[in-house]
Amino acid sequence: MAREPLEYLDAFDQITQFATQDRPDLVEGWKNHRKPTEERAAAFRQRLLDNEPRQLKSVLEFAERAWRRPLVDVEKEKLRALYHVFRGRKLEHDTALRITLTRVVVAPGFLYPTEQPASGNEAAPVTDLELAIRLSYFLCSSLPDAELQRIAGAGELRDPENLAAQTKRLLSDDRVRRLAIQFGCQWLGVRGFDQLDEKSERNFPDFKDLRGSMYEETIRFFTDLFQADGPLLSLLDANHTFVNAELANFYGITVPETTETWFQVGDVNQAGRGGILGFATTLTKQSGASRTSPILRGNWISETLLGERLPKPLRDVPQLPAEVPFCLSERELIAKHSADPSCAKCHAKIDPYGFALENFDAIGRWRGNSNTQAVLPDGKSIEGIDGLRHYLLNDRRDAFVRHFCHKLLGFALGRAVKLSDEPLLDDMMTKLKSKDYRFSVAVDPVVLSSQFRSIRGAGQ
Repeated sequence: MAREPLEYLDAFDQITQFATQDRPDLVEGWKNHRKPTEERAAAFRQRLLDNEPRQLKSVLEFAERAWRRPLVDVEKEKLRALYHVFRGRKLEHDTALRITLTRVVVAPGFLYPTEQPASGNEAAPVTDLELAIRLSYFLCSSLPDAELQRIAGAGELRDPENLAAQTKRLLSDDRVRRLAIQFGCQWLGVRGFDQLDEKSERNFPDFKDLRGSMYEETIRFFTDLFQADGPLLSLLDANHTFVNAELANFYGITVPETTETWFQVGDVNQAGRGGILGFATTLTKQSGASRTSPILRGNWISETLLGERLPKPLRDVPQLPAEVPFCLSERELIAKHSADPSCAKCHAKIDPYGFALENFDAIGRWRGNSNTQAVLPDGKSIEGIDGLRHYLLNDRRDAFVRHFCHKLLGFALGRAVKLSDEPLLDDMMTKLKSKDYRFSVAVDPVVLSSQFRSIRGAGQ
């Protein structure tokens, strides 16, 4: 609350003292102004006192939202007691209230899920409120909104039709942008990209000014995919993206003249863009400070997109130089590094993927004129980003989609995916294939699954 009446009284006292210190004859003239000023300040002080209980009550209401459940009487009393302890120590109301608020946000009930395991050895359904919390944190990374709380409070959320309806509603909500960041960007390994500070300023002086726009493109792409219920395969073959003027110029894309700051633009495949393979974020993150890295990019495709597990490099393998020696090309440098028989097997799996993306420099700028031909371990030949897209979409489609589902399921459940979850993944794959790989078709089996709607028994 603004303290203007009290500040005005302080200013009034200072002004009158200054104005009358050499003119005592003026003191009487200021008296007419002093009384209403003091009365207004006194009324304000009283209003502050009257508001103290209401503000403390608001803290208790906030605690219920922060802890995502109704408070029991003993919890309310403990918070009130904490406030009064500090008031008893002569602390101001605002200070005591802040300490009480601090107690709320450092409590386990705020920091951790507080679901109670089912009694016995068998799994049992979670409560409607717990289910609402699971659903909201899965799709919106926040506590349930008023509508979801109402459905849960009425004991109606566990009904499959209501649960599916609420899932659809939340996927169309603007808060699904958080799913784009917390799941989409985290999955790709670019979360927090706007803070990336690992590029050579000498080689790429424009990167710092562009990294925020690069990150925003990725976030907007995922947000649109989720809200529009787009097909998962568009992650690879989309012919559109989202740019502002600076990023469009960086990509060499023409944007319409409009007052809008961001645009959805189509026909971007011809510029080497569209989908996660053409994002500046992914191309940049999987590169070195001064040069590209077919090894990093190939490993990212193998592990992050296809879910393949490769052994860690041997400890005594020498590091590649930060910049390509003058006498070698990037490809020759990699070939020399991969010649060791103990390394060749893994490099044969990942390097071809990375070679296909060599038309992009270390911050994702199109540079062209690079050798992007590669032969994959299965004997298939690819060339450039278009050849890589085609291969992933046609030869590795099931691996890509299943790994996406694997990551989505783990994110939704907040735990590692187990062998017992494989039938659910099978079900997700079957439904996706029959319904054009729409994103919602991957989400619905998760939220309707026993894994999502149940909790293990205390004895398990």
